[in-house]
Amino acid sequence: MSEINKLLDAKMLEHSKHEAKRNYLGASQIGDECLRKIQLQYLGKDAEISAQTLRTFAIGTKLEDLVADWIRISGIDLKTRNDEGKQFGFCVADGKIAGHVDGIIYAFPDEIALKAPALWECKTMNHNNWRDTAKRGMMVAKTTYYAQIQLYMAYMKLTENPCLFTALDKDTSELYFELIPFDAEAAQRYSNQAVQIIKASENGEFMPCISNDPSFFRCKMCGFRNICRGNPTDRGEGQCF
Repeated sequence: MSEINKLLDAKMLEHSKHEAKRNYLGASQIGDECLRKIQLQYLGKDAEISAQTLRTFAIGTKLEDLVADWIRISGIDLKTRNDEGKQFGFCVADGKIAGHVDGIIYAFPDEIALKAPALWECKTMNHNNWRDTAKRGMMVAKTTYYAQIQLYMAYMKLTENPCLFTALDKDTSELYFELIPFDAEAAQRYSNQAVQIIKASENGEFMPCISNDPSFFRCKMCGFRNICRGNPTDRGEGQCF
């Protein structure tokens, strides 16, 4: 019944508007190709989003918990929460840069020749994205994820051993694993970019958009496309988690 869909979508969008907004720049945002998009996210601007996308995000979160359970079945000592039951994370720059990690691996079984501790990062993807990531590697196919991982490894001090990146194909249930070594130069570059965006925002300055043409395909797909040319405002003091 279409009436149920319409009502559900409307209620989900209404509910999402009342959820607490981030008051910091998240590590998952910093690697985006468009610096202005990152800035608008940091400033707490509302992006246009559909109820279907909200459901996709929610499903992804639940599936990541399921993947974590599968990882543990293999004998890998994976923890996704600290002793207080909270996600592992970091908070720097007076609370203006922060991030939550999917998990930390504390030991591998003898059958797996890897060392711990190591960062664990999990993503769920549709088949086309999963196939592209498995073919070209995460660093090339998903640069935003790569930036996220490098920042996590740096700020969580998990640089000695590679991150175990895991991707689940939501269409076929296939898993893809890839080791991501720490790249100090990349981590510093992304960290500097985050600081640059924060300083520009506090000074009321624009960060450059990925394109000056609003009809550019990435701009047309962006949830901030209708407010991209607005004026940024100071976010003030950040707050972690």
